[in-house]
Amino acid sequence: MKLPVLKSVSLIGVMLVATTACAQPSTTDMTNKAVSQKVNQSVQTSQNTQAIGTVSKSVDSRLRQLLTQAGIKTQIISIVPSKLPNMYQVNLAEQLPLHITKDGKYVIQGELQKNPIKRVVTKTPARSTSAQIGEPVSTSIKSDLLANMGALKNMSVKTPFFYTAVPGVIWGATLEGVPFLLSDDAQYITDGEISVIENGQFTGLDGAFEKLKNQSVLTTLDTKQLISYPATSAEKAVIYVATDVNCPYCRRLHKQMPMLNAKGVTIKTIGYPIYEESPEQMRGIWCQGNEDSRRKALDQAMLHGKMTPAPASCKTDDVVGNREKAAGLAVMATPAIYREDGVLFQASFESPEFLEFLGVK
Repeated sequence: MKLPVLKSVSLIGVMLVATTACAQPSTTDMTNKAVSQKVNQSVQTSQNTQAIGTVSKSVDSRLRQLLTQAGIKTQIISIVPSKLPNMYQVNLAEQLPLHITKDGKYVIQGELQKNPIKRVVTKTPARSTSAQIGEPVSTSIKSDLLANMGALKNMSVKTPFFYTAVPGVIWGATLEGVPFLLSDDAQYITDGEISVIENGQFTGLDGAFEKLKNQSVLTTLDTKQLISYPATSAEKAVIYVATDVNCPYCRRLHKQMPMLNAKGVTIKTIGYPIYEESPEQMRGIWCQGNEDSRRKALDQAMLHGKMTPAPASCKTDDVVGNREKAAGLAVMATPAIYREDGVLFQASFESPEFLEFLGVK
């Protein structure tokens, strides 16, 4: 399995570009250009990073063997200590480097970008433990991170940060929901993600982390700002759906809700606008006086394309709160469907696998 290459514009420059199934098509062109530029730069980067340290011959040999067995066919130029805590950097010919833990289980592909902050960081944060995987970082750690990220765009107290399986490596996301990784002193950042090697093979992203992180996010959502469609038979499953009223795929899923409710599935809808016109339209729906009227307004939008304007008396935006909290889900396409246990459904909701995923027939 080949690890994905870097998928975004300069992280320091714009703090990532999000893409969804319903996003503007121009994003793809920007992404492809950025990838090409990154790959062209990777050879020089590998040469520049060879001198940052050394590793023992036994570790070097073992990691080379493990990566080769896992399917890495590109020439490994060198293996050196990474700027990410508790990881080694594997420099590859004409590809972005890898960062791998000593045991060879966790791998990140991506160039590290130096935080441009001029502040000298001398304090080493308390490293996380396995018991904290998927949990939001502590208040003190978040405060320290943000203090060291003042030179970056779009960083605020609302930015989500979570502990990963690698002590000292923190997962974060922009409020647009685009993920990145950083060292816990915030000195080095990458838009790679953590993959796992098990039984000598790449198995994809760290599912255990994703599940626990998503659980953490879902429990923080304001239930009053969710539009719920309760099961109409004995409840067998609860799902959360991040949706946009102008997304055609979201509308198709919405048509299936009565069938799902009848099968015992409760659906909790997270307002997740991605189209330019959607925020105000969805604010109008969420401005309705009670959940029943909000549900009817959402049905009108999804099933008939009729938008309900906000009453003149409504000056609030009850979509924003959960939309910002849901940034930690790192939604890359809408509708994004999560089970109550935090597992994301990653296939077509019109396939038989969807009901299997929900545990209903």
